Amino acid sequence: MKTHTTNYFDAFIQVAEDSPAKTGEVPPVKGWEKSVANIQFEIISDHPYQYTSDDVLFQTYAIRQGFDQSELDEEREKFFSKGQPCLRASPLTKRYGWGIHSNSEGKVALYGLDSEEYQKFTSDEKLETVKAMRSKRA
Repeated sequence: MKTHTTNYFDAFIQVAEDSPAKTGEVPPVKGWEKSVANIQFEIISDHPYQYTSDDVLFQTYAIRQGFDQSELDEEREKFFSKGQPCLRASPLTKRYGWGIHSNSEGKVALYGLDSEEYQKFTSDEKLETVKAMRSKRA
């Protein structure tokens, strides 16, 4: 079975052009169930440069699906057997003002739109720089 990946290496995902955020915002918790934004924010902000994009996306999916530990390997293989939207489609980059840096190992960390690091990564010519996907069609 073919395996697809969402990982970037030596790259920076900038905040979407149509994002309303002016700074990196912690996604608000609404109701009793955590949103995709809440889960992704917790994983990446609590563990910078510890997980790849694939790790973050699958952990988010697994948490929301409520998989048992024994199911994770099989479910991960199924999850990546078809293409998945990358972190360019994450609510963190589209709505909440977070840029995502992927290092040379593909491990990710968050940087707020108003931070010095965000500006540094945006202008770093050694990095592949891509914009997050827009929320609305042009």
